[in-house]
Amino acid sequence: MDAAKPPVIVLMTDFGLNDTYVGQMKGVILSLAPEARIIDLTHAVTPQSIVQGAFLLGKSTPYFPEGTIFVAVVDPGVGTSRKAIAVETARHIFLAPDNGLLTALFQAGEVRRCVTITSERYMLLSRSSTFHGRDVFSPVAAHLASGVALMEFGSEIDLAECTRIALPKCQSTDNGASWEGTIICTDHFGNLITSLDSEMLDRSKKWLVSAGSSKELPLSATYGEVADQQPLAYTGSSGMIEIAIRNGNAAETLGLQDGDAVRAFFR
Repeated sequence: MDAAKPPVIVLMTDFGLNDTYVGQMKGVILSLAPEARIIDLTHAVTPQSIVQGAFLLGKSTPYFPEGTIFVAVVDPGVGTSRKAIAVETARHIFLAPDNGLLTALFQAGEVRRCVTITSERYMLLSRSSTFHGRDVFSPVAAHLASGVALMEFGSEIDLAECTRIALPKCQSTDNGASWEGTIICTDHFGNLITSLDSEMLDRSKKWLVSAGSSKELPLSATYGEVADQQPLAYTGSSGMIEIAIRNGNAAETLGLQDGDAVRAFFR
């Protein structure tokens, strides 16, 4: 950790903001590491959706500075025998339950080492069996930000021991003439983010996108290519194909939701 720069701690959870959970996590961190800068990546992961959390985390991490500590808590198995882990890459450290939430990280092949978080001296003295985000991950993040070495928190384990999950796929059964995927998540605007990776599409072709009972949508470059309140498909900021309604809510208007099938194809 660069002593000249305040440490950055990024939080991602499915806790929402209506309750006090996120605030308590921040309180623990700042009590132990008052110099830390805390960034909220999102607290709107669909409750218990490890798949969605893994996707959002994987797409977001490249935009943070070297040395950032990520605390990712989507943890339906909290209080069970699932491990708490700290994962180090060339640029960042990630703290999370070992339930597949770091799958995108493992798939990228950038992990240097993984440590199980077992040392109770770096946790809160009184720990709830249902709130490890506050009682385990937050104090460990604060101690890391204060300069405690990663290996102080537990023992290194083989990456093969870490849990991985199946992430939504972008796949073709006809040599790239069409691609099939699913809707991964819906953003604040009602835009539907899919697992269709624009990098897989032959850019010399004119692609159409369909989902559910919605009509076939030509792949557009900007919202301005369609009239107000009309649907469109486009490449979103994450590089994935998205479906939207210009100045409207695609999820509500089209009746689509997370997990629905989506297809890209050309004639």
